Amino acid sequence: QVQLVESGGGSVQAGGSLTLSCEVSQYNDLDSLGWFRQAPGKEREGVVCIYTNGGSTLYANSVKDRFTISQDNAKRTLYLQMNSLKPEDTAMYYCAAKSRGGSCLSVTTMDYWGQGAQVTVSS
Repeated sequence: QVQLVESGGGSVQAGGSLTLSCEVSQYNDLDSLGWFRQAPGKEREGVVCIYTNGGSTLYANSVKDRFTISQDNAKRTLYLQMNSLKPEDTAMYYCAAKSRGGSCLSVTTMDYWGQGAQVTVSS
């Protein structure tokens, strides 16, 4: 069982930056990791993900050029650097991982989920 623990959420004004971290209990056999978010009254959506083998990434159009995903395998930690934040980025952000194939930006293919970290962007 893989455990994921997010940290680094908080409140920031529009245009500001935040970095989220996700500590992963084990990387073995993981196909990919990703960040997802869910705003009040909306469905959970994929933000960005990274394949553990090769490091290729997928970004949602809404965050491209503003958010950056990275991983430190030695520290077993996944990061999400968020710049130029907008009020519409306000959501609970979740770290997720999967062992099987399929798109790493799809909510339905992820096997493991963290508890979430709240990000609030004020205008």
